[in-house]
Amino acid sequence: MRERWRFAWVVVAAVQLASVTVAQQVLTESGAISGVHESGTSVYKGVPFAAPPVGELRWRPPVRVASWTGTRKADAFAPACTQVGVSMPGETPPAINEDCLYLNIWTPANAKPAQDHLPVIVWIYGGGYNNGSASMPLYWGDQLARKGVIVVTIAYRLGPLGFLAHPDLTRESAHKSSGNYGLMDQIAALEWIQRNITNFGGDPKNVTIAGQSAGAMSVSMLMASPQAKGLFQRAIGESGGLFEPLQLAPKYLLANAEHDGEKYAASLGAPSLKDLRKLPAAALFGGSAGDVSHPVIEPYVLPAAPYEAFASGQQSDVPLLIGSNAEEARSLVDVSHIQASTFDSDLEHSWGPLPAPLVAAYPHATDEDARQARLDLERDLRFGWDMWAWARLQSETGKSAVYYYSFRQRPPFPAGSVYDGWGASHYAELWYVFDHLDQSPWHWTAADRKVAAEISSYWVNFARTGNPNGTGLPTWPAFTNADGKVLYLADPITVGGVVNIKSLSVFDAVYTSVRGTAFGTK
Repeated sequence: MRERWRFAWVVVAAVQLASVTVAQQVLTESGAISGVHESGTSVYKGVPFAAPPVGELRWRPPVRVASWTGTRKADAFAPACTQVGVSMPGETPPAINEDCLYLNIWTPANAKPAQDHLPVIVWIYGGGYNNGSASMPLYWGDQLARKGVIVVTIAYRLGPLGFLAHPDLTRESAHKSSGNYGLMDQIAALEWIQRNITNFGGDPKNVTIAGQSAGAMSVSMLMASPQAKGLFQRAIGESGGLFEPLQLAPKYLLANAEHDGEKYAASLGAPSLKDLRKLPAAALFGGSAGDVSHPVIEPYVLPAAPYEAFASGQQSDVPLLIGSNAEEARSLVDVSHIQASTFDSDLEHSWGPLPAPLVAAYPHATDEDARQARLDLERDLRFGWDMWAWARLQSETGKSAVYYYSFRQRPPFPAGSVYDGWGASHYAELWYVFDHLDQSPWHWTAADRKVAAEISSYWVNFARTGNPNGTGLPTWPAFTNADGKVLYLADPITVGGVVNIKSLSVFDAVYTSVRGTAFGTK
């Protein structure tokens, strides 16, 4: 049954490739490219923004693409970066290659290169830094481009190839740091967009970075990174941010990440960088790869954790649209085996010891209570508190507006499919954000289509002006710490307060005690 739905998704996406014709030629800094006209837009696929990060360029900052002669065809997606698994259940596994630093561009069909100054949305995929693809059909920008924006989906290195820290890498670095090569790729893509997007009809002074899950965490880090300042003017984060106390996640600190990197190299039987760079890319995802597949607080790209950068007002101060989903954990955690009698031990097995007040905030007297408590705790632990903290920090130290949402629409996920029982879970908003309901042959209702039209319009309006509001849309009030208004995205759209505030406040108290400072203390 699950394969049936995966096949259906592929078939529906493939139908959109009908009536493909060659798009006009565009000159980039490295040479001319030609895309295709497709689904009422012009699409440029597999455009290189950095040299292949292979051989001696493995675990080094991205470098510019070599020039070419003639016109390069940009009519086919490039392979995704080397990875294991998929970023989303039901996704067709992408072709992969270590040579993967490419991006895709969707423009309105009538966009005039070098004449129009259209807003640009740059999409950063999620996948826990371990997987993801810039060409996943759900992320295609055709529907948003029809509303008058340019959509760019970018690739970045994943897993150990994207985030390995190691003392020898630090020593060879001009910046005396290592790790965060995937973040450097994102920055390199944004720099490429700054230099080239005018020729596609885009405005380099009106760029919105947007992402979901690990992509949203990347957005929080790009806002905190001094290397990314000036490369974007707005930011969207969907269900992901990096704001927990480093005292609870010491692996993110460079010295600890380097130590884990040494153990990882030893697990592969490759103690030297020379040995590591000779290994096939696929072999690097064995051993203790999971221990080194995360961002690092290091001197160059991310010299301070996002919480500290925001609390001290060092972030890129741009309009911010963020939020999370009402039932995040339903697509991520199997709670069928959860019992009240083993709730605490199961939780510790998954997360390690958690502060007692956090566990106590989710009562679990019966097995049914325990299953819901686990879902609620994971919702708040992984997403809810981070988004609330992010909104409050920007509201406190920034001058730009914050727009905060709670996605609550429950898609018609079919019984028996891989999505059965998800509800308004992690990933669920993506069909609506990209207005891609028709990619999945489910029984979408008129209410679903209305919500998709509204959400995609909010996102486009925000990219255009920094304010999601527009004609025909319910008013979305800005969030402030004095008046914490949140837009509930469902049918109908309503306005309320921060959801789950009681349990989120417990997280706040625990994190404050861990940090030793009150929230927002500068």
